Amino acid sequence: MSLDLTLSREDIVRLCERVEGAQRRAYAIPKLTDEYPAMTIADGYAVQAELRRRYLASGSRLVGWKAGLTSKAKMQQMGVHVPSIGFLMDDMWRPENSAIKTSDMVHPRVECEVAFVTNKTLKGPNCTRQDVLDATDYVLPAVEIIDSRFSGFKFDLPSVVADNGSSARYVAGGRARYPADIDLRTLGVVMEKNGEIIAMGASAAVLGHPAEAIAMLVNILTEQGEELAAGSFVMSGGITEAIPVKPGDSIVARFQELGSVSMRFVE
Repeated sequence: MSLDLTLSREDIVRLCERVEGAQRRAYAIPKLTDEYPAMTIADGYAVQAELRRRYLASGSRLVGWKAGLTSKAKMQQMGVHVPSIGFLMDDMWRPENSAIKTSDMVHPRVECEVAFVTNKTLKGPNCTRQDVLDATDYVLPAVEIIDSRFSGFKFDLPSVVADNGSSARYVAGGRARYPADIDLRTLGVVMEKNGEIIAMGASAAVLGHPAEAIAMLVNILTEQGEELAAGSFVMSGGITEAIPVKPGDSIVARFQELGSVSMRFVE
């Protein structure tokens, strides 16, 4: 990874401070490549790693990871062709059926995902879908609330990686199922906003099988000298496009075989 770095240590810290400020205080910033046009995806991950160090130092706990941009819908929507990963901290979690504030976010959007909870450590470089399934304790339905901190929701891959894959909040619900008991490729998902169906999809939209996204995430972690710890909560990426939400909106994501996840949004 270090071969692809173009940013100095000072640049990495400076950009991390810029992203952290935007995340903590909910304001938009220009995409990072406006100032650093040569910035690479490796640079983005260096900024993300610095951001994670800062959150850990401030008392947040790492609970897992998320794969991003793993469906064709998301790749087309964002104009990219490579998935990405980001980290999940305990203070990003919100309980099912809770009221989620939008005033501490910039561009909140929701997407349906299958979440995996692991019971064995996973590491690459050649982690496979089967390795992931063998290390999965159970799967859950989840909704990720993403929030790009970039002006006009416009960004490129190095910038979005530095912004921790637009991570903001996540909600898990429904019922836990063993992966062997269901066909994870063919789960139908329907998202309702204020009682109307606004998005539908099937779990195969995520790289053909959501566990493929987790395997890819593990292999990216390995490139960064990390591993996926046992007991991790891992989100496999959006099955549908990301849907904007505002105060007053109520969201229900209904997953075949896994039940539903609901939340509402307030100022």
